[in-house]
Amino acid sequence: MEYLNKIELKGRVGTVRTNEYNGSKVANFSLVSEYLYKTREGVAVSETTWFNVVAWSNKEMPDIDRITKGMPVYVSGRMRQANYTTAEGTEKQYYEILAGKVRFLTDEPGEPF
Repeated sequence: MEYLNKIELKGRVGTVRTNEYNGSKVANFSLVSEYLYKTREGVAVSETTWFNVVAWSNKEMPDIDRITKGMPVYVSGRMRQANYTTAEGTEKQYYEILAGKVRFLTDEPGEPF
């Protein structure tokens, strides 16, 4: 049986933090995505979801230093669960997207983003 863990997102960048580890650049950023739909009564609803994304600099990545708040981007990668222990000793878990590809999208009138 083949397993699949793939996610594709299109949205706007929130906060961005860029660091360097062992000579490689990594960008940690939040990404907001909206899902728009109408209820049975015809009321428009916007469902907003925030994702945490980790993007390592490599040949598939653009210059990750160019990622800025508010920028529209397309992200393709996989989801990963991670655990950590708080200062109080409580175990916590969170999910993040490990980006395999980040593409900058245009934000010009008439251009779909």
